[in-house]
Formats: sequence, structure tokens, C-alpha cells
Amino acid sequence: MKRAVLADTGPLYAAVDPDDAHHKRAREELQRLAREQREVVVAYPTLLETYTLVLFRLGQSAASVWLNDMASAVLINPTPEDYRQAGARIRSLLDHPFTLFDATVATLAARLSLPVWTYDHHFDLMRVAVWR
Repeated sequence: MKRAVLADTGPLYAAVDPDDAHHKRAREELQRLAREQREVVVAYPTLLETYTLVLFRLGQSAASVWLNDMASAVLINPTPEDYRQAGARIRSLLDHPFTLFDATVATLAARLSLPVWTYDHHFDLMRVAVWR
């Protein structure tokens, strides 16, 4: 895989919602990713989570446009082992409220040696590379 980042839900959602606190940052980072010729890799759970947020917060029309825009993203499926490792990651860090979504993305990032494009500090706590 050429230079890439593994996207988290936060920036994907922020890029589409003009009222999101990180909207401007997300749009600028999308431009930077394009300039750096980095692929945006999206795990299917992240695709599902982001689509759901767009649908319920911005409506069906925005969700449809967003899903169409995602057609150019590189989509990947976590393996059953990725989910097992994500569960183990959560169990090893019980003092932090990590979601299974985040733990799965962290596991994929580690396996694929990709930094995560995120605004969530939990990824630093899970000790995975974050694209900044």
C-alpha cells in the first residue's frame, strides 16, 4: 500500500458537517492528504459508524452524498483476529473507556503499519501512530 492513513470517524464526520468544531481542520487535512498523495484507508466499521452519524445528524440526502464520496476511499475489512486483538486491547486497558470501534482501528493500524487520522486522544493512549 502506498503512503496512506487509516481514518477514524472523527475527521471523516467533521469534514462533512460545517457545524462540527473540527470542520475547517478536517477540510484542510483532506487537502494536505491529497498534496502528500496519501490514500485514505477506511475500515468498514468506521464507514458504518460515520454513515450513521451523518444520516442521523445531517439527514438522508447528506448521508447519500457522503457515501457516494466514499466510493474513492480504500475500504478494508478487519479480520476475525483483528476483532479478537481489539477485545484484548480493551481488556488490557480497562481504566480507559475505549470503544470497540477505536480498538479495532488501533489494531488495524498496528497490523498494517499505518498512522491513524484522528482527533481522539485515545489512540495515543493505545500507543498507535497518529497522523498529524
